[in-house]
Amino acid sequence: MKPPRLFSLELGRLLKSRLTWLVLLLTVLSPAAGLVLYRPAAASTMLSTYLANPALAGGVVGGVLFGLLAVYELDRTERGRVSLLVDGTVSPLMMALVRLPALMATAALGLGLTVVVWFPVSRQLIGSVFDGADYLLAYGLLMGLALWLSILAAASAYQFTRRVDLSLVLFTSFSALSLTVWAGDWQLCWLNPCVWALSDDFSNLRIFRSVAYMRLTWLAALAGIWAVSYLCVRRYEKGLLGSLAQNARRAYRPAVALLLLIGSGAAYAAQPFVDHSNPDLMAMTFYEIPYAEGVVCTGRSAQVFPDTASGTVFGRASYQFENTSQQERTASFGVTPGYTISNVRANGVEAPFSVSDYQEYNEALLEVTLPADEQVELIMEYSGFPQESNVMSTMQGSAEISGEYLCLENATLSPRLMNVLPGEAGYPTTMELTLPSSMTVIPFGSSEAEVVAQHDDGTATWRYQFSSTGGIVYAGDYIREDIQAGGMTIQFYYGRKHQAVMAEAGAADAVKAVVDYCTEHYGPLFFGAGKTLKLVQSRVSGGGYAADGASLLDEADFTAANLSDGGKGAAPGEVMIHELVHQWWGLGNMFDLAAPASPWSAEGLTVYTTYRIVKELYGEDYAQTHYVDQWKREVEDYYLDFYVRNPEFLAKLPQEEQLAISNSLSFIRQYHEMPLKILKAEKLVGGEEAMDQVLCGLFTRELDPMYPYLTYQEFLDACGLTEEALDLG
Repeated sequence: MKPPRLFSLELGRLLKSRLTWLVLLLTVLSPAAGLVLYRPAAASTMLSTYLANPALAGGVVGGVLFGLLAVYELDRTERGRVSLLVDGTVSPLMMALVRLPALMATAALGLGLTVVVWFPVSRQLIGSVFDGADYLLAYGLLMGLALWLSILAAASAYQFTRRVDLSLVLFTSFSALSLTVWAGDWQLCWLNPCVWALSDDFSNLRIFRSVAYMRLTWLAALAGIWAVSYLCVRRYEKGLLGSLAQNARRAYRPAVALLLLIGSGAAYAAQPFVDHSNPDLMAMTFYEIPYAEGVVCTGRSAQVFPDTASGTVFGRASYQFENTSQQERTASFGVTPGYTISNVRANGVEAPFSVSDYQEYNEALLEVTLPADEQVELIMEYSGFPQESNVMSTMQGSAEISGEYLCLENATLSPRLMNVLPGEAGYPTTMELTLPSSMTVIPFGSSEAEVVAQHDDGTATWRYQFSSTGGIVYAGDYIREDIQAGGMTIQFYYGRKHQAVMAEAGAADAVKAVVDYCTEHYGPLFFGAGKTLKLVQSRVSGGGYAADGASLLDEADFTAANLSDGGKGAAPGEVMIHELVHQWWGLGNMFDLAAPASPWSAEGLTVYTTYRIVKELYGEDYAQTHYVDQWKREVEDYYLDFYVRNPEFLAKLPQEEQLAISNSLSFIRQYHEMPLKILKAEKLVGGEEAMDQVLCGLFTRELDPMYPYLTYQEFLDACGLTEEALDLG
């Protein structure tokens, strides 16, 4: 009987089995576990919560189910004691080749049913930022390939052992390794890929590429292992070794297995996504490079051409040097791992250069020999796929380059000059980026970019100038709103997909209210550049930062789920206010990590300030009802909590339970207890005006560069109070 006919019969038999349909039903239902039980994507974006987590849970649960089904089906003839009859009719090697694709086709059917069933559910839960391409990629990569990998792993275990019990032990152990020991290694967690966040407002191609690469690497590896186990399929009543010797007589069989295993190993070693930087974050090797004596940099420029389809970058960089030493000197640059340096020329002549294998802080060292000429123009080309830091390998995605978003930082934008001092004018820099016309270029700082050329291929060239050895630029499908507040113009940039959410939250009004209030009561932001401040919404990254003339807002702070967080505000606009207040308490003044049981953090002053702004906007009764009364209720319940009154019992719980309870209690301390303490301090210092003077003094205080954080003790000292004076008991 020919293989296609055997395949159709085997697939038909599988689809007539009640067990198969039970597995299919449970697989279709399995994404529900990602809504309540298994939530590895920790970010609060809608796609993380309602797409990534369900798809990941579906991959784990569905993968285990199909692995068990594979073992059950492969053992069918042995269990029915008809293996001799079946083997006499059809070659066991042929049946192995037929059963595997039949099981995989059944898994594909399960994936298809899951995609169809969950499509309307996901669309409803995710809301206006739902994206069909992200939906299909998430379920295809995060769930679909997990089913195939599980089938390969379970089938290999059975063909090696020919025993159900040993096969289940091997498969279960292999799955458990992925979920536990290997969970922190993005290349090894074959069942549960490391996806910490999906962006709502921008693209997710980088993380999908990473997951696809890991999945395909494992697909080749497990296909190779299956091919080896295929050689061990029992024939002629021989054992494992005898069958192996018999089946390996046709050389192409072991050759295919060997090629698959070698290919997977090579793919594992040559992965292009994560660098090999020194994991020691205290390493300072590059900072110890001596300056090139007698050499200064008088200017630099770069023309950068990101390829938004492939996620790569091509660029040409030019550096102007004055070399008064009359000797050859070495200029050192930081280069993003993943980039290739080529066509290095000094005054038109090829210049010797080298790129070290050692990497530090997501940079490799490029050294170029400068000639003894007094005036030197150094030109180089660079290209490649930027790699991310291995320290953050489980949180990939920041190096996204697509038609919707990109962020190029320092050495990713152009090679970063490290050991040459600036000329009298600093490091004057002209930067040009050529991108699709739909993208807006936003230099992170006081510079303004302008379009200097439109091209027939639908791209535009943007140019801006600044002075630095590095530099950061954002670009994407942004909407810009100009808001007059606090005596300056706020340029508010946010993703086009987020327009409906921002409109519902009253984003422009919230920005104006916060900037006006905080500027008047605490002082202007020190990173505002004169009369202009850019507020730029970034792709989900886990935090924000600020520089002269610009401040970053993480998109996770403005998701529909976060804007409905009652702990931060009674309405979306008030949560928007809360997040913007962090520009003062969190960025304008930084807070170190406090003791686990301490209520002190940026959240306390931020919630208190939000309350004060809301009180001014909506009245005292509204603020009392939706803030102070809520704080009191939560704190009263907190003081009655069993684990607060008996902390010794908390230490006896499993670690996961301890973490969940501790996080919940910490939230109450920071978002409810601390604002009440500040409100009590307000009364003790003499009222709102006195408290404003205290907070203004803290905000504008001279920072200690060795420890620039605002501490609880500094707050108490400024109020003239002790910690005991703010007890709420």
